[in-house]
Amino acid sequence: MSKPLEIDYFTDILCIWAWISQRRLDELTTQWDGKIIIRPHYLDLFGDTATRIGKDWQAKGGFEGFGRHVVEAAAPYEHAAVHGDIWKQTRPKSSASTHLMLKAVEGAYSPEIALSFARRVRTAFFVETLDIGDTAVLTKLATEHGLDTDLLNPLLSNGTAAASLMRDYQDAKSAGLKGSPSWLMNSGRQTLFGNVGYKILDANIREILERPNTGASWC
Repeated sequence: MSKPLEIDYFTDILCIWAWISQRRLDELTTQWDGKIIIRPHYLDLFGDTATRIGKDWQAKGGFEGFGRHVVEAAAPYEHAAVHGDIWKQTRPKSSASTHLMLKAVEGAYSPEIALSFARRVRTAFFVETLDIGDTAVLTKLATEHGLDTDLLNPLLSNGTAAASLMRDYQDAKSAGLKGSPSWLMNSGRQTLFGNVGYKILDANIREILERPNTGASWC
C-alpha cells in the first residue's frame, strides 16, 4: 500500500471561508479515507480583531458591517449556516487563544481529533455565536467534546502549544500563504488558496496519488 498523501491545511478559525470549506474538508476525509492525511495548521489573520475589523472596516460599518459581509458570503452555501447576528454582540478579541487550544488538543491527542474539535469550535462561533476567543468557553467546549483538560493544561502552561502555534505562523509566512484556507500538497509544491471548489481539490489529490513520481516541474 502506498504512503498516504499528506496535506497541510492552514486556516484562521474565525475565517468565514474556512467555515464554508468545512464541508469540503469533511467530504475529502471521507472520500479519501486512508489515502490522505490532513495536518491542521493555523495562520494569523484575526489575531487582533479590534484592528482587522473594528478599525480596518470602520468605513464599511465596523463589526456590524463585517458581520453583514460574513452572512452574505455564506448565503450561497446551505451547508455553511451562519447566525444572522454574527459579530454584532459576540466579538472574539483574537483567534490566537483558540488556535492555542487547538494545538494543545493536537499535541495531547492527534491531528484528527484536533480537526474534529476545530469543527465544533467553528460551529460554536458561526452558528451559536459563542465567544471562542474566551478560554472559559473553549474549556467548556473541550469538556463537552470529551477531551480531558488535565491533558491539555500542561501543554498550555509549559509553552508546548505556544511553540507549536508559533511554528505554524512562521511556516505560513515562509510559504508565502495569502490567506485562509490554504491547502499545501506535494511537499509544498502545490498550493490551493481560498474558496476552492471540491472538484478542484479532489482532482489535485487524484493526480498526485495516481502520478506520485511527477514533480512540479517538467524541466
